[in-house]
Amino acid sequence: MKPRDLLLALAVVVAWGVNFVVIEVGLENFPPLLFSALRFFLAAVPAIFILGRPRVAWRYVIAVGLALGVAKFGLLFIAMDRGVPAGLASLVLQSQVIFTVLFAIAVLRERPRGAQVIGILIACLGMVLIMLDRGLAAPLGALSLVIAAGASWGVANTVTRHAKPQDTLRFMIWVSAVAVVPLLVLSLLTEGPRADLDALRSIDLTGIGALGYLAFVATLFGFGVWGYLLRQYDASMVAPFSLLVPVVGMAAAWLWRGEAIGVQQAIATVLIIGGMACTVVRRTPRAAESGERLEPELVGR
Repeated sequence: MKPRDLLLALAVVVAWGVNFVVIEVGLENFPPLLFSALRFFLAAVPAIFILGRPRVAWRYVIAVGLALGVAKFGLLFIAMDRGVPAGLASLVLQSQVIFTVLFAIAVLRERPRGAQVIGILIACLGMVLIMLDRGLAAPLGALSLVIAAGASWGVANTVTRHAKPQDTLRFMIWVSAVAVVPLLVLSLLTEGPRADLDALRSIDLTGIGALGYLAFVATLFGFGVWGYLLRQYDASMVAPFSLLVPVVGMAAAWLWRGEAIGVQQAIATVLIIGGMACTVVRRTPRAAESGERLEPELVGR
């Protein structure tokens, strides 16, 4: 990978990792579902009018918009609003890798490799350690919502893999547009018009900055650059960078939010990231014969 592109990949990792701290800050200014709706509105408008229609079937755009934009981010924002810390959320959300593999097996009829099965078991052990570590002060119900968000992300990944969009940025912009109205409706029904109006009336520079970061840095820049890298290089070279996102997320939460990392959480982190690494590693045809080297395949982004 060229030095410039390596720096771009690392920039995306940092953008996506810091994203969790920004979400936590933004939730101090907005109800969670309204915050998510505004984020996707800014990401979609006016970009949808500039880039034109998506180059995949509408059913895929709608399905991913509902699974990723509404379910995954809606559940994640609610969970963090209910007390799941940013660093922990960035780690537990990576359960999406497990769900992506399981859904690909069930829906796409992919045959699991031994490394994938081992990786899932290792990552699940890490998740159990997280759930048992009550010293994290995260409500168990809220933590379960993050896992549900990971499952929703797994659904979105499975649909995206089937759709195979050629332009990742354009696809994500239209996915963002699909998510806006359902999130707004859910916000009005569950959070209430008064809470939404109060948040909009009292919006300050911190809230505007959080919205701008999520819409333009995490969404447009992140997925735009990620799509560019996937067009320039094999997925086997790009995908492993996503394993660094929870590392950056936890480091950013420790640095800016004072989120402590205990021994049990550190062990769980190693197990979860190690398990995810196993699920994205496959033998190349030559390696399968000679037993020489392994290459990771794209799972989860």
